[in-house]
Amino acid sequence: MAKKKTADTAASAPEQEHPNKIGIKEASGYMLGDAANLFNLTYISSYLKVLMTDVFGLDAIKGGIMLIVTRLWDCINDPIWGVIVERKKPRPDGKYRPYLKTVCVPLGIATILCFVPWNQLQFLGINIPTKSNLLLLICYITYIFYGMMYTGMNIPFGSLASVITDDPKGRTLLSTFRSIGSGVGGGIVSLLAPLLIFVKTGEIDRLGNPVKRADGSRMFFFGLAMGVLSIIFYLWSYYTTKERVESAPESKVDFKVVYGGMFKSRPFITVALAGLLISGQLQFNSFNAYLYKNYFVNTNLSIVGTICNYLPMVVLILFMPKLVAKYGKKELCGNTSIIAAVTAVLLAVCANSEKIINIISPSTGRFPAWLFMAALMLIGFGYTFVSLTCWAVVMDVIDYQEYKTGQRSESAIYAVYTFSRKLGQTIADASGMFLLQGWAHYDGATMGDKGFIPGVSEKLMFICTIIPAIVYTGVWLLMKFGYPLTKERLEPIYAYVREKREEAETA
Repeated sequence: MAKKKTADTAASAPEQEHPNKIGIKEASGYMLGDAANLFNLTYISSYLKVLMTDVFGLDAIKGGIMLIVTRLWDCINDPIWGVIVERKKPRPDGKYRPYLKTVCVPLGIATILCFVPWNQLQFLGINIPTKSNLLLLICYITYIFYGMMYTGMNIPFGSLASVITDDPKGRTLLSTFRSIGSGVGGGIVSLLAPLLIFVKTGEIDRLGNPVKRADGSRMFFFGLAMGVLSIIFYLWSYYTTKERVESAPESKVDFKVVYGGMFKSRPFITVALAGLLISGQLQFNSFNAYLYKNYFVNTNLSIVGTICNYLPMVVLILFMPKLVAKYGKKELCGNTSIIAAVTAVLLAVCANSEKIINIISPSTGRFPAWLFMAALMLIGFGYTFVSLTCWAVVMDVIDYQEYKTGQRSESAIYAVYTFSRKLGQTIADASGMFLLQGWAHYDGATMGDKGFIPGVSEKLMFICTIIPAIVYTGVWLLMKFGYPLTKERLEPIYAYVREKREEAETA
């Protein structure tokens, strides 16, 4: 009771400028780090499956099994990284910032290795046949290496936000700019990759659209560019950020208390489940590459889809800090994400109804691309507030755990949250690959350059609309009814954490 009373007293004190206030310059530096993350992650997430099925000719189900097995390693890898990062003694340049400098090169190399066209390296005296098990083994090795390096970067990078500042407004600023960085990194990949990695086959579909296929050499050089750019941006982020909130010189965290508190915490469980769904949907969006290629027969629609997803974020991002300050993160996410849920459900119904399609587009018998894009834009609007505040919400959960248990461990909590997101990616990738071949009967080796495939393409549309409808509905339910940390409930938590920091500084 004393703890809460003290916190309430502190909360009622006159508002003063926070001693760890940050500005646009440092938020921009943090933004660059997440842009680097997304150079790697977006390209891997969006096109590694296309490389495996359409260039390597690998069985989609075997690819799905590979994604499950490699992510199972993350069950061990992520907690190990969390403990390593947490127990690492701070250096003169901080506890988390050094990872931006030391892990960036191996992570960039890992991204590049994932896109080497091993079955096309005859000029090096290497002859690895298409569809071979050796190709599959190489995919296992390179993807596991990438996953380990990405975790080694992502856990300290995510934890870094909580030590750059403990000012709630500053954290909202960091979360907002991190989302901008995600948009920059992901947008560059999504806008440029379709233009650069696909080549025309010379075939024309019945609606007059040129059919394209993925080119292994082009995919490699694009991966090379993304790997190098990520290294540059990580280093840029390192030199433009600063750790202000003091980290303990050596870990005194009781991990039994930390992990025990996590799995008894409604805020953490809700955020972890939401993270699983959010990350899973972001990963599942990569299957739209097959939809654009084999339903709409226009790979450039990936560019339009990216604009439709991010345009609402660009419009609303300037208002985000004021909206969060006035209404609260939970309130905004819970009340706006229903727009994404309802739109996704309506899209799933309309895009898979033969009667509705014949009314809307009787001349083609296909769901119109323009209407699909309009739905993506409306979904993007409803989802924007969840996307822009999700990282600030995680930092609130970290503060809440400290408030309840007296133990603080950014890295351990962030490692579990990261794993929940990876689990969402795994479920999305594996289920998508199994549905792609097992239900839709898509075979990249024979269909990768065929454009619209009757009977197959319609099932691709069903897969790419029904899953988002389920996921966006789940996110809305969790943020509206599951997540309990309202704006009012967070005020004494912020006050308690700040008071504890001040006591530690004066001790």
